[in-house]
Amino acid sequence: MSLVGKKAPAFKAPAVINGEEIIEGFTLEQYLGKNEVVLFFYPRDFTYVCPTEIHAFQDILKEFKKRGVEVVGASTDTEETHLAWLMVPKAQGGIQGITFPLIADNSKTIAISFGILGGEYHYEPDGKLGFTGTPNALRATFLIDKLGIIRHEYINYYPLGRNIEETLRMVDAWQHYERKGEVCPANWEEGQEGLNATREGVSNYLSKHG
Repeated sequence: MSLVGKKAPAFKAPAVINGEEIIEGFTLEQYLGKNEVVLFFYPRDFTYVCPTEIHAFQDILKEFKKRGVEVVGASTDTEETHLAWLMVPKAQGGIQGITFPLIADNSKTIAISFGILGGEYHYEPDGKLGFTGTPNALRATFLIDKLGIIRHEYINYYPLGRNIEETLRMVDAWQHYERKGEVCPANWEEGQEGLNATREGVSNYLSKHG
């Protein structure tokens, strides 16, 4: 079920910050009241599509920061594996140079609480714990507001890389709504007008843009 409009699940977990330091007990609560957060999950370290997405976030990280938004990555790897991958140069398929936090959800509890683990646990007839699917996080992205409420989410299957510019567009749309109280129509981009959520407002907008 969608988490949009609901409080983001709380968690504390190890993470690598600044591309080099492992810390314990990383939590999104540090951003409450101060920053929106883009929390994105990716399947595994040392894979193929994942580094393209991670570097794409880094490439426009300054644009998120300019908007007061923190970017945080997460996967079901360990913090040690994160750190090892951060030591590998980009030209060799690594993620060296990434500065935003990478959460280690080795227990998979965070992915489960966000509903984006690529399968589910179950008990076999003999009582043993089994798993159906792939026990990695899907390519999921969540925009969390300053109150800790999820305002946007999208989830891709493993082969399908994200459009990071679209995530930035969603940030702009949310902040436009918060700032002006206008809703954002199809294909809206920063700098364009929104519309008033009334029948008259929609009619006026369609008359101008039809």
